[in-house]
Amino acid sequence: MTYHDTRLAMSALLDRPAVKRLSDALAAVGSSARIIELAETARTAADAAASLGVAQGAIVKSLVFAVEGKAIMALVAGDRRCDTQALGRALGIAGKIGRADADLVRAATGYSIGGVAPLGHATPLPLVIDSSLRRFATVYAAAGHPHCVFATCVDELASLTGGAVVEDIAVEG
Repeated sequence: MTYHDTRLAMSALLDRPAVKRLSDALAAVGSSARIIELAETARTAADAAASLGVAQGAIVKSLVFAVEGKAIMALVAGDRRCDTQALGRALGIAGKIGRADADLVRAATGYSIGGVAPLGHATPLPLVIDSSLRRFATVYAAAGHPHCVFATCVDELASLTGGAVVEDIAVEG
């Protein structure tokens, strides 16, 4: 694995506002999760999996969608894609769901695409979690920067985010 555990070394990345916000959010909810700084990028699920030496499905993609100009989020396994119709049903939302643009992502979450963490958002977001992530004892989510992630499990992820773990919001591919 090519990463630096922040318990061992501090770096300038950990001082960035978005990474610090995530670190503070984890601490505020009592999580002992630590931010891991990767030597290689984690901008995509494939990149993160390669950097960590884990299966791509163990990477949590924080996907932001737009419904009538409002942001919603799905936390999906890195080897799956979100079924937006199922996402709407899971959240009880009617209307056309599309990918959020970079401006909406930043406004709603406070993070830039490539480093969107599942918590510590600028505004509360309706959020659900892909149950297929349960295939893995440990999953890795973005931590506010394309070179930072944190390890957790699905139950802790649900507790941290307040999101429900639901079936059928993600499909293979």
